[in-house]
Amino acid sequence: MPSKPAKSNKKEQNARTDSPELASNNLSMAGIASLLEDHRRALSADFKSAISTLEAKLDRIQATVSDCVRLCQTVSGNCLPGQIIASLESNANLQDELALEATCATLTDSNVKLLAKVTDLESCSRRNNIRIVGLSESIEGPHPSTFFPKLLMEVLGEGVLNSPPECDRAHRSLTDKPKPGQRPRPVIIRVHRYQQKETIIHEARARRGKLQYKGTPIAIYEDYTPEVMEQRYKYREVMVVELYNLGLKPALHAP
Repeated sequence: MPSKPAKSNKKEQNARTDSPELASNNLSMAGIASLLEDHRRALSADFKSAISTLEAKLDRIQATVSDCVRLCQTVSGNCLPGQIIASLESNANLQDELALEATCATLTDSNVKLLAKVTDLESCSRRNNIRIVGLSESIEGPHPSTFFPKLLMEVLGEGVLNSPPECDRAHRSLTDKPKPGQRPRPVIIRVHRYQQKETIIHEARARRGKLQYKGTPIAIYEDYTPEVMEQRYKYREVMVVELYNLGLKPALHAP
């Protein structure tokens, strides 16, 4: 029996001891709640301010769009806003396409003119060149500029050239060296004097198919640019297919 009053006394003492801590906890919770409420009010005020700013901007955008719609309706009649915007976009795209087409046309025209000038300049740089086809590889030895003038004198004869033509340089065409059994590369010679070069070309034309060097048939031509060669090839097809069939005798005369 005496144990029960002892237990009750302990509970009363614990209650008296815990009461200050509970009071302190209650105060802390009240402070936290107050801070949360302050933050909530501040966030609410910020949101309201931001929303007000967005609403003002949207009002200005709507007013601008309305003015544009009224202006477009004044110009194009009673059209829906969506139709007006689509029309504006299509017109903008059409204008861009037209500007791009004009630019491409200008660039294409300039490119054609520049290519023609480059071809003309390259042709002028080859004006003193001749091309010999059919000579075996490496027949010229280590001194082609000395060998080929003597070869021309031997092939054409002394009655055509009074002396071996002065040669600025001579070399094979700039392609891979052929393998045994393949066609030899053409020889390109730059004759120093244009008059001698013209004499060689005229004689080679007159004796086409009859020129030989040590029993090997050769041919001497002008040294044309690839563009000019392509044009001559196309014209040759016209000569063979059409003009000759009509009984005509066309020819490409020098120069």
